[in-house]
Amino acid sequence: MGQDLSADGFNPRDRARYRRKVQRCLDTLGRMLTDGGFSFPRRHIGLEVELNLVDAAMGPSMTNQEVLEALDSPSFTTELSQHNIELNVPPRPLAGQSALQLEQDLRGYLGAAAAKAGESGARLAMIGILPTLTHDHFDQKWITNSARYTMLNDQIFAARGEHTTLSLDGSALPGQKPERLRTYAESILPEAACTSVQLHLQVAPEEFAAHWNAAQCLAGVQVAVASNSPFLLGKALWQETRIPLFLQATDTRPEELKNQGVRPRVWFGERWVTSIFDLFEENVRYFPGLLPETDAEDPVEALESGQVPKLTELRLQNGTVWRWNRPVYDVVDGKPHLRVENRVLPAGPTVLDMMGNAALFYGAQRALAEAERPLWTQMSFQAAEENLYAGARGGFDAQLYWPGIGWIPPAELTLRVLLPLAHEGLRTADVSEQAIDRYLGIIEQRCLTRRNGSRWQRETVALAQRHGADRESALATMLERYLELAASEEPVHRWPVEL
Repeated sequence: MGQDLSADGFNPRDRARYRRKVQRCLDTLGRMLTDGGFSFPRRHIGLEVELNLVDAAMGPSMTNQEVLEALDSPSFTTELSQHNIELNVPPRPLAGQSALQLEQDLRGYLGAAAAKAGESGARLAMIGILPTLTHDHFDQKWITNSARYTMLNDQIFAARGEHTTLSLDGSALPGQKPERLRTYAESILPEAACTSVQLHLQVAPEEFAAHWNAAQCLAGVQVAVASNSPFLLGKALWQETRIPLFLQATDTRPEELKNQGVRPRVWFGERWVTSIFDLFEENVRYFPGLLPETDAEDPVEALESGQVPKLTELRLQNGTVWRWNRPVYDVVDGKPHLRVENRVLPAGPTVLDMMGNAALFYGAQRALAEAERPLWTQMSFQAAEENLYAGARGGFDAQLYWPGIGWIPPAELTLRVLLPLAHEGLRTADVSEQAIDRYLGIIEQRCLTRRNGSRWQRETVALAQRHGADRESALATMLERYLELAASEEPVHRWPVEL
């Protein structure tokens, strides 16, 4: 989805041409996997962070173009809404002191962005969902001025044929009643409310299936431990409301197709895989092209002539199927490679918290992928999917299923099982002990205190309301305090609940 598209519309010939081209790309990928033509010199990681811009009143600041022009950096790019920007950190090896350097680089990038945002009267907010968003901010006029975003909006609405329905039941704030959200949106901008951290891991083709399956097993506990998105449109909803919101905001299915069991484009999947090919093949078989743009390359001819195929259409198709763990084919410096892109985590609250989340994922993923008896041979795929939604709904209060244990709270599962696995996996990856202790220590303390960003937000808003604030002002007060504490660089488990 990162590429620019034509501003012209699509006709039936475009769609037929695109379908044929996507299939030809898929056939080419299959040949490349069989022939072993992929680059894998070192195990590289990468990271993307989606950011919110807020104004002095703690509402969204629709200034992303102005801020990006001031930054003038290839590491920053637009996102769907005018109050979002995205940071893409250059990839690097996982081993050694690299994680410590990544932390410093993140601080540098974010500091530069904060300074330029300040010149435009805005501040940066790393948070899963900006709690001060209102219905007015979902007006189509706030879509970033880019053909690809406008066309994506138009194509999703054309496929669905009706407005976006947002329907969520929440859990009660301390001392209050449970809340419900029932509303409609006339654009896909509710998707832009979901700001995440995306973790990339480059893997060899023969290792991909194990790493993807492992990531699927971890998704539920990841969101439970790292939840940071409890509010939407003034309502207290799930601990990680991003998960159901993203599904509903980009759903191309009217109710009748949902009733038929048609798959959503925001998708956990439906089975364990044996190859990355399985995932790309599902993308082609199940999902119509949303943006059927084609280029001039014949991927088969490119491969047979010794060139590296771009597989443009296959990558574009992949970019409009929002798997929580996405397969990625990319070409860098003329060499093709494969990545697992983990997309379940919210942004923030701090750089240290995000580094802790990344260390837990990379370490536990590697240990599970290399285990003698794979975890996914002991666990149904449905159980892994149910864990994702249970973890997103309940956070630390959820009950997750884990083979050999049964039902267990996320904090206990992390302390007893996943932290030892993550230590093992990071040591196997030759990560320095200093980095391992620093970042996994963050997760350990978060689980011992049972305090993540979502819990802190909910308790702070409840406190403000007990002091007489209405919900709107309580959310603004909470967000301002959130930004102050995030700037202190203290991890969220140490944040006091006070006004």
